[in-house]
Amino acid sequence: MATFMDVHHGMKGITQEQLAAAHRADQAIEREEGVRFQKAWADPKSGTVYCLSEAPSADAVKRIHERAGHPVTEVHQVTYTV
Repeated sequence: MATFMDVHHGMKGITQEQLAAAHRADQAIEREEGVRFQKAWADPKSGTVYCLSEAPSADAVKRIHERAGHPVTEVHQVTYTV
């Protein structure tokens, strides 16, 4: 499994409750693609949302987000962490 950070744009004004609901929607179907969403962060002022996950591929992350109703703009594999 690889680690991925994905980025959503255009979510200006997102509330903490909306972020939590979107995260739960991902988690409800993540097993179907072998993905495990770990954490999500949001900046409601800019409309940027970040999600950290473990997955077999970037495409698997994209498919889950799209099916959950919030397509992702970018997916980056994270090679190093400290």
